[in-house]
Amino acid sequence: MQQATSVTEMNLDKQIVASLRSVLSRGAHPLHEPCFQGNEQCYVHECIASTFVSSTGYYVDEFERRLAEFTGARRAVALVNGTAALQIALKLAGVEQGDEVLVPALTFVATANAVHYLGATPHFVDSSSETLGLDPNALADWLKSIAERTPNGTRNRRTGRRIRAIVPMHTFGHPCDIEGLLALTTDYRLQLVEDASESLGSYYHGRHTGTFGLLGTVSFNGNKIITTGGGGAILTNDEPLADQAKHLITTAKKQHRWEYIHDDVGYNFRMPNLNAALGCAQLEQLPDFLASKRLLAERYTQVFAGIPRVRIMIEPPGCRSNYWLQTLLLDESIADQRNTILETTNNVGLMTRPAWTLMHRLSIYRQCPRAPLPSVESLSRRIINIPSSAGLA
Repeated sequence: MQQATSVTEMNLDKQIVASLRSVLSRGAHPLHEPCFQGNEQCYVHECIASTFVSSTGYYVDEFERRLAEFTGARRAVALVNGTAALQIALKLAGVEQGDEVLVPALTFVATANAVHYLGATPHFVDSSSETLGLDPNALADWLKSIAERTPNGTRNRRTGRRIRAIVPMHTFGHPCDIEGLLALTTDYRLQLVEDASESLGSYYHGRHTGTFGLLGTVSFNGNKIITTGGGGAILTNDEPLADQAKHLITTAKKQHRWEYIHDDVGYNFRMPNLNAALGCAQLEQLPDFLASKRLLAERYTQVFAGIPRVRIMIEPPGCRSNYWLQTLLLDESIADQRNTILETTNNVGLMTRPAWTLMHRLSIYRQCPRAPLPSVESLSRRIINIPSSAGLA
């Protein structure tokens, strides 16, 4: 005789709505919205009054200085967005046309796009269910089977292309296992360029994400923990690389009082002073945003503890997450209810989202090399992001 479905399973979507409502105020709630309660208007008005609203001015320099100070990086270079930051960082790390770059299959498309913009090929690898970021153990097994060390670097035996770099992404603000990945970069002579676009304010064993590799990048899009409207930055402890980044994103123009001399094919990727003014005000509030997000995570963890086979993703051991996007993780046994949960929550004004479409499933990247991906195939069926704005706590 077939066992009857339990009431809990039948009403899982409604239980999740009730749990969200027990934490959130009435009304609609987007997934993540910016919070402007500081000096934003003051600084933006000052910037306008100065007439320096474009690529030079006080606020760009000040934003870079404050960002470097907050993250502990020696230098920060502000750019127009996080994707541009990652593209330039990869270029400075030596990625060239025809190379392969190891990136997570579970990531936002910008990670793969930045590789593609350089004429290189993204090579998709698996992630850990504990961190949602690149799994160094799975990657080590994969490299043993396909990688060959040569005098010119590590080569993919199956494609003949050089594997130049690893790009870990700290998914939803949770630090991945950087130490394990750094060991692989040493073994295979690879560069590590961190995509820390989602993890401003996150720490791996006391050190800020984005500061472990040769370069790291962060994003300040409107949905990030702080915003400059649009924007990104490169973090590095290498002063010459920072200077080179600044030069490249300023159309590779040599400094001169009146001459226009460009010594490389550069990019117009500079962050406008107007955006940096907004960013300075946001950085001043970042500690409060982080505290609010941590409190929200604690409240969510409490209310969802009573729902079997549903849990809130928490920071990995030894790490401190910024909890950028609060994440429900369904048990595999109830993964088939994900879409019902998404529909019910969105119907009542509680914006929820699944994880991104896995990179190897996108038609634009379907032919790219990839490792076995059992973990991310499972995770993609089970992840639900829930309202996460800093103001909700």
